[in-house]
Amino acid sequence: MDQIRWWSLWGRPARVLLFCSLVTVGAVPIDTDKTKVNVEAADEGQKSQSSDTGLYYDRYLREVVEVLETDQHFREKIQAADIEDIKSGKISKELDMVGHHIRTKLDELKRQEVARLRMLIKAKLSAPQSAGIDRRSLLQQFNHLNHMNPDTFEPQDLDLLIRAATKDLENYDKERHEEFKRYEMMKEHERREHLKGLDEETRKVQEARYEELKKKHKEHPKLNHPGSKDQLKEVWEETDGLDPSDFDPKTFFKLHDSNGDGFIDEQELEALFIKELEKVYDPKNEEDDMVEMEEERLRMREHVMNEVDVDKNRLINLEEFLRATEKREFLEPDGWETLDEQQLYTEKELQEFESHISKTEDELRKKKEQLELQQEELQKRQQHIQAQRQELQQVVQQMEQKKQPPIHAAFPEPGAHYQPAGEPISHLASPDVGNRHPLPPGHLPDAAVAHSQQSP
Repeated sequence: MDQIRWWSLWGRPARVLLFCSLVTVGAVPIDTDKTKVNVEAADEGQKSQSSDTGLYYDRYLREVVEVLETDQHFREKIQAADIEDIKSGKISKELDMVGHHIRTKLDELKRQEVARLRMLIKAKLSAPQSAGIDRRSLLQQFNHLNHMNPDTFEPQDLDLLIRAATKDLENYDKERHEEFKRYEMMKEHERREHLKGLDEETRKVQEARYEELKKKHKEHPKLNHPGSKDQLKEVWEETDGLDPSDFDPKTFFKLHDSNGDGFIDEQELEALFIKELEKVYDPKNEEDDMVEMEEERLRMREHVMNEVDVDKNRLINLEEFLRATEKREFLEPDGWETLDEQQLYTEKELQEFESHISKTEDELRKKKEQLELQQEELQKRQQHIQAQRQELQQVVQQMEQKKQPPIHAAFPEPGAHYQPAGEPISHLASPDVGNRHPLPPGHLPDAAVAHSQQSP
């Protein structure tokens, strides 16, 4: 891996003692002092990339370092710095010497980060469960910058960023172990809850199946002790394809210092455990949990680092490696206990965990009931509003109808006389017809009869 993470941090997961994972490290001779920071880019146009640090301010951290790397003075100071210069905050004072345009870019990055944090705080405070949250204590959680000065990036901001990342990354493994422990307890909790809902006969079948898978998982070859001669010789033979009788620690070190920087970092070290892990875990097997495999890998790496990394910089140099091969533990190690051979939690811890889950579920259930009541109330209000709207529409329609002029009848009303087209009224009635009663059907007035007789 040719990228680095925060200042070798100390090697997590990479290799430099600089304070970030964005510096591209070229291949260097074995005897290079890696406690000094190498910031020479392999290719000027190449963009640095690395895995996420897992920090909630990871992007801000990376962007700050990218900007600082563009300043020649700061690059030179970093190249001459050691771990203590960086961790103590001494290197932060060099910020006063960088160019104005660099400081301007850093100021803008800080303003963007402050704006992001303000939005995050606002979201937290507006959440339903925000009652009782102290805004001041919430601000103190964001200790990677000076939020009292939101406009300019000062040496104090760089110092806070370094210290925060150092502390957070050093606690990263511990948090991973705790997370894995919770994962295992949750698995057992869910299994027990599932069994409660089954009838006795089905429950016995399920429990028997569980024990069968558990037993099958334990039926794996014995693992070599991580970092022991037997374990490294197996890698030498099966991975490197070399004769085990020709095993040489110095040659092994150079082979597995994959980037040639003179150090075996944590990722290069974890790569050595692949063969051992494959003995226990297979993603195709129902009984093998890949989450447990990653925890096993982490335990192996921590164990070897504790045994070999003398200066505790989370990097193994050649001298430390060769010194470790001379120890009795390297030649005659104790057996390695896998996770399935250990008690990961006590029954008391599981009960406390389940009690916490039960309490959380009760709180969620109450919130759900409250939300359902609120939803019902909103639906009632919506129905009431809809009914009012319909009544209002009916009233409006009635008012509009009253405003329209009356519609005339298409046919004569009772008592009216039919007037054939083109004939005057005098043909049908005398001038005082309006004062007379209507004639019976088929009866014509005398004048009308006389007129018809005169017609040809």
